[in-house]
Amino acid sequence: MTPTTSTNTLKVALVTGAAQGLGYVICESLLSAGYCVVVSDIDADSAQQAAQRLDNSKQKCISTKLDVMRKDDFISALAFTIETFGHCDLLVNNAAMTPTTAVMDITPEEFSQVLDINLRGNFLGCQVFGQYFADKGFGRIVNLASLAGQMGGTASGAHYASSKAGIMTLTKIFARQFADKGVTVNSIAPGPVDVPSVREKVPADKLENIINNLIPVKAMSNPQFIGSMVVMLAAVEANTVTGATWDINGGIYMR
Repeated sequence: MTPTTSTNTLKVALVTGAAQGLGYVICESLLSAGYCVVVSDIDADSAQQAAQRLDNSKQKCISTKLDVMRKDDFISALAFTIETFGHCDLLVNNAAMTPTTAVMDITPEEFSQVLDINLRGNFLGCQVFGQYFADKGFGRIVNLASLAGQMGGTASGAHYASSKAGIMTLTKIFARQFADKGVTVNSIAPGPVDVPSVREKVPADKLENIINNLIPVKAMSNPQFIGSMVVMLAAVEANTVTGATWDINGGIYMR
């Protein structure tokens, strides 16, 4: 595929876990902002279908398989992005498992799996794309953390909450690592987001209680707004914004 615009003017992003849910909405926001987007997901068929829905012409949106457990997959996805669009400007680390297993029922194997996908996956993405961005003198990384990582979780599992707390720390570490290389690293910590996966995982009565009694604004987080925040943090003008976690939680957690 040959991009229709000069690679010197293209803005290019890769989003992990983007075949559905919040990742898909973030891709929509990036496309609307003029980005070319690589939809990556462990499910190659779902990623391809998502990319086709987002851009049937395949001129600005393509897909690739990416298992965030594998560093080689990040390396291959980056190479694929560069081969297709000439470069990459933004990585959005969105892929995650969101189990709701009760803390005393979490097995050692489940705990390790969630930490590996959610936390190690972010770490590997920041390593691979961060070094590439640093070498070319510009880049943006946005990590998806969570309110659960700040408060311990109300509906999510302990392993999920722990992984998201770790993501906020990794964000600071990589922000410091690349601060003088033109690369910024930030995270976004949403509360419950109004996407189908949340409504599927959280029982309706429990979700209603969370919205009406725990969220001061009595509304779930808007996924389109999260997408617009990704666009904002990726802007060239956002060069002094790094190492921060941006809260979108309806006032549950204030600081």
